[in-house]
Amino acid sequence: MNTSRGIARRIELAVDVLLTALAFGCAYFIKGYLLAEPLGGLTSDSNYALVLLMITIIWYVTLDFLQFRFIYSSRISAHQNIHFFKSIAICMVMLILCLYIFKIRYISRLLLLMFFSLDIAFLILARWMAYRFIFEKRSHGYFHRYVLILGSRTTARELIRMVKAQSETEIKIFGCIDISRDDVGKTVWNGINIIGTLDDLRDILLSQVIDEVLITMPLNEIHNSEWYLSFIQTFGITIRIIPYWYVRKFLSIKPDSQEFKVDQFLSEPALTLSTVQDRQDDLVIKFMMDYIIAVFALIVTFPIFLLVTIFLKLVSPGPVFYTQTRSGQYGRKFSLIKFRTMIPGADDQIDRLLSMNEADGPVFKIRNDPRIIPYIGTFLRKFGIDELPQFINVLRGEMSVVGPRPPIPVEVEQYELWQRRRLSMKPGITCIWQIQPNRNELSFNQWMDMDLKYIDNWTLWLDIVIIIKTIPAIILGHGR
Repeated sequence: MNTSRGIARRIELAVDVLLTALAFGCAYFIKGYLLAEPLGGLTSDSNYALVLLMITIIWYVTLDFLQFRFIYSSRISAHQNIHFFKSIAICMVMLILCLYIFKIRYISRLLLLMFFSLDIAFLILARWMAYRFIFEKRSHGYFHRYVLILGSRTTARELIRMVKAQSETEIKIFGCIDISRDDVGKTVWNGINIIGTLDDLRDILLSQVIDEVLITMPLNEIHNSEWYLSFIQTFGITIRIIPYWYVRKFLSIKPDSQEFKVDQFLSEPALTLSTVQDRQDDLVIKFMMDYIIAVFALIVTFPIFLLVTIFLKLVSPGPVFYTQTRSGQYGRKFSLIKFRTMIPGADDQIDRLLSMNEADGPVFKIRNDPRIIPYIGTFLRKFGIDELPQFINVLRGEMSVVGPRPPIPVEVEQYELWQRRRLSMKPGITCIWQIQPNRNELSFNQWMDMDLKYIDNWTLWLDIVIIIKTIPAIILGHGR
């Protein structure tokens, strides 16, 4: 099912790109041959074939990266329209940036405006036409998937309820069959009846159009169940075994971030419940981005490493780097590396400074910490320079560039249960609450809420946005 959905997605993307190319061709033709002067005409100094190639690549990559969802077979909603306009606008911005970077000049702004308008019109029109075609065919019985349910208890009723709740669905439930002859004729839910027993299965499959059989009763209640499974497959009919997992009450109150799926653990099927997003492909890209950014950052900031080393050696005895045990993903311990900004033995003085703590929760923070090295320590903290060595932690795989900040183990011990989920993602050098203008005034629970929202809504694009917004936060010296 996931594979077919992936193939359909690629087909939709390909159609979008072809329609976009057609929109550019129409805009080119209208501007060059249909409009009168001074609006008409095209300059011969521009390579329009190259522009079309750039459009094809940008639209395909960007729409795929943004996880653009504007499915041809579904009704066009207001939310889809908003996301649609945003996605096409981002593609246009990317195109204009590429035209500027590659110095492709003399492209008419009117041509780009016409292309943008036609692209939106073509894509919306194509989806409307596809939807109307499918809707019309569906109203005449095409695309219907006729389902027979083996079972009539809780799971069967819930499946029927879900199907009936869908205003637009190709699934049509033919009826239910059960074990006892006494139950035949009874209503399971909302007009769906028990139409027979297992003894009637053969006649039903021979006389009716059945595309799928859903088995909702325990297989151990079906005498000689292996024979029935083989018999159904003789017809080439798809069988779906839907067990009662005894977690439905939990799933009905699950948080929005809860993922529920059936996959495999080694060779065994398993029901998986997870509040952590399972995006392995994106996580691989995130790891690659982390590694590339870390290598680039360490090379570019190497002169800063030298200068900080010299200044620290001149003004304060002790090591240049400060290492502290932190809790990483799922509580893994690692040594976080920073430039030392406090006097030697600063950790030993925490007990006597506890009364000065200005932060709530298990965090320890003092606005004017007396342990900070005058001038140089304050400067390094203000502009986040003390965090640069953490790119070494990124290279070692202990941290990411973006992610919740790594806490110390003592803080984790004081977390409430709901706050422990903050450790479900690899910690980062920068995070979503660090780019807030008032980050120094945020409460501990506000940190937690922002970090959990980041985890629940994480995308590669969100990471890029946070990285971009971190740059002005560093330049303006929001650190403390």
